[in-house]
Amino acid sequence: SDDLEGDRHQRLILELEDGMTILIAHNIDLAPRVPISRGELLRFRGRYEYNPQGGVVHWTHHDPKGRSQEGWLSYRGKKFE
Repeated sequence: SDDLEGDRHQRLILELEDGMTILIAHNIDLAPRVPISRGELLRFRGRYEYNPQGGVVHWTHHDPKGRSQEGWLSYRGKKFE
């Protein structure tokens, strides 16, 4: 489910080829929601932070203040940034 407290984030859990999982926290106040379904492929660029559950990727969007390297999600050839 989405995180709706503070800045709203679409939460996606990705399972990698090695079985590890990563949470993608995609800010939907700054970038469009990705209309992805279970089992589909997603490419991404963002800031990864490790945690014991596998880690989280955030900053998958543009930074309106220019403080962070900009990221994106790519789904079916379309970028969401």
